[in-house]
Amino acid sequence: MADMIFQSSDLANKRTEVLDAAREGLARVRDKDGTSLVMLPERRLRLLEEIARWSRAHMRLDELLRRDAIPNVGDLGDLAWLRVFDADDLREFVEDLHNALIAAHSDEDTSALDECVKAWRVTARQIEDPLRRSVLMGKHNIGDYVEVREPQ
Repeated sequence: MADMIFQSSDLANKRTEVLDAAREGLARVRDKDGTSLVMLPERRLRLLEEIARWSRAHMRLDELLRRDAIPNVGDLGDLAWLRVFDADDLREFVEDLHNALIAAHSDEDTSALDECVKAWRVTARQIEDPLRRSVLMGKHNIGDYVEVREPQ
């Protein structure tokens, strides 16, 4: 059925078959003027839209980092929340995003992608605060730490 192309008249005459094909993943309908139309489950469309959106962001950021300069807020656009990271962290984000995109496409689920972006956003918010940044990124001396005993 995947290779079947329905005619616009089939929307009335074979509507059950058209809907079944769409439910199974894809239904192609040829309009009277020759335009090819596609019906698919909305969740699949949302998945494809999300993968496309983050793929564009991935490619743009990867290209910016190839220039060997830290992108400014204008370069980052809707990824401006990444401005708190240095070039090495941005490269790590690009790699994590790449892997999450592969997983999302393979799993047909954006959970891995959502988790990746959420984790990086949380980290960006923490690093943006000067006090938290100094605690997280500062130098620490082993002598600053003491062993803690279990509570009694």
